[in-house]
Amino acid sequence: MEELEAAVIGAGQAGLAVSHELVLAGVDHAVLERGRIGETWRRRWDSFCLVTPNWSVQLPGFPYDGDDPDGFMVRDDIVAYLERYARSFGAPVREGVAVEAVERRPAGGFTLRTSSGAVGAASLVLATGAYQRPHRIAGADALPPGLPQVDAANYRNPGALPAGHVLVIGSGQTGAQIAEELRAAGRRVWLSCGRTWWAPRRLAGRDIFWWLAESGFMAQPVTALPSPAARLISNPLVTGHEGGHDLDLRRLRAMGVTLTGRFLGAGGGEARFAPDLAESVAWGDARHRELMDLFRRTAAERGLEQPQVADPEPFDPTAPELLGLAGFGAVIVTGGFRPDYRSWLPWPDAFDDLGFPLQHDGESTTVPGLYFLGVHFLRTRKSALLMGVGEDATVVAGKIVARGESRTS
Repeated sequence: MEELEAAVIGAGQAGLAVSHELVLAGVDHAVLERGRIGETWRRRWDSFCLVTPNWSVQLPGFPYDGDDPDGFMVRDDIVAYLERYARSFGAPVREGVAVEAVERRPAGGFTLRTSSGAVGAASLVLATGAYQRPHRIAGADALPPGLPQVDAANYRNPGALPAGHVLVIGSGQTGAQIAEELRAAGRRVWLSCGRTWWAPRRLAGRDIFWWLAESGFMAQPVTALPSPAARLISNPLVTGHEGGHDLDLRRLRAMGVTLTGRFLGAGGGEARFAPDLAESVAWGDARHRELMDLFRRTAAERGLEQPQVADPEPFDPTAPELLGLAGFGAVIVTGGFRPDYRSWLPWPDAFDDLGFPLQHDGESTTVPGLYFLGVHFLRTRKSALLMGVGEDATVVAGKIVARGESRTS
C-alpha cells in the first residue's frame, strides 16, 4: 500500500491552497479528487460568477493576475484559474479518484480506501467544500408530485426549466440571483423569503468587500456570532453580474418578482406562506444599519471619507399567504447547504449538532492527525472564501509539518 505523509481530499481552492503550502514544506502528499480540479465550481449554473471582486482572490503564491481586478470571474474562468494554480506549483492532484472509506490506524494515521486502491497517510486534510449537502426545506415534499422540483445545485439556466411560472424557495444569495435571472428572462417569479441581510455593492467609491475586509468584519471568528447556528445565516445580498450591482428584496420586487413570507408547505394544489415578510425585511434592514455603522466607525478611525448611506425606502409588507400552483413550471429550492461529513466518516463525535467539525485552527480536537479546510467560520468569517482560505491553509500546513517533526524526533 502506498504510504504518504499527508492526504488531501478535494481539489478546490482549499485543497490546492494547502497542497501549495505542503509542496513548499517538502511534505510528501497527494490531493485526491473524485471529479476534476474545481469540480464544485464546474457544477454551478451557467451564468454563475463570483460575488467577491477578483482582487480578493488571494490563494498562496498565486493572487489574481488578470486585467480586471474590480470585475467578477465567471464560472469557467474560476475553473481555469484553479487549473493554472495547480500547474504553477505542480500540485500532486489525482483526478477521478473517489475516497470510498476512511479508517484510523491503531498506531496512528489513516487508511483511505479509494477507487484506485488503498492509500496510507499519517495526516488527513478534508477540503471537500464549505457545504456538501443541499438542505431540504420542510414542507417541500408536500408540493404537487407532477410539479418539478429543482435543487439550486441542479439549476442551469431559465431555458432548461419547463415552461410556466417559477416559485423560488429561499432568499439567500443563490435564490436572489436565480430569481433575478429568471425574471430578466421574462418568467413570472415568486420568491419565498426568510431572514436575509443586504448591503450596497459599492460604498464611497469602493466595493463592499473592501469595507468588509478593512473593517475587520471578514476576520471575525465564530465566537463573534450570537450563536453557533448563526453560521447558517446567508451572506449579504449582492451580485457580481453585469459588473456588479445591488441586489436586495426591494430591487427584486421592483423588477416584478412577487415576494412572500417563509414557505410553510403545500396542499390542495396551493403553496402556503407565513405572514412574516415584514419581519424578515425589518431584520435585514437592522443588520444593514449595523453594518453601515461599522463602516462609519472604520472611516472615522482611518480618516477616510464618510460613506453616505440613504435609509431604506419604506417597505409594503403585502404578500400572498396562499398561492395556487396551476400554471407553474417548476419550484427551485435554494435552502442552502449543510455539512455532510457524518455520511461517510466513522467519527460521529468529531462534529457538532449542526454537522460542523469540532476543531481548533483547522485541527480536529477529537481525531489526532485530522484537519479541515474550506469550512465556513473554520477560523474566521472568510475561511471558506477565495480571499481567506489561503490564510487557513498556511496554518493547517504548519500543523502538519510540526506533527511530522514530532513523530520523527
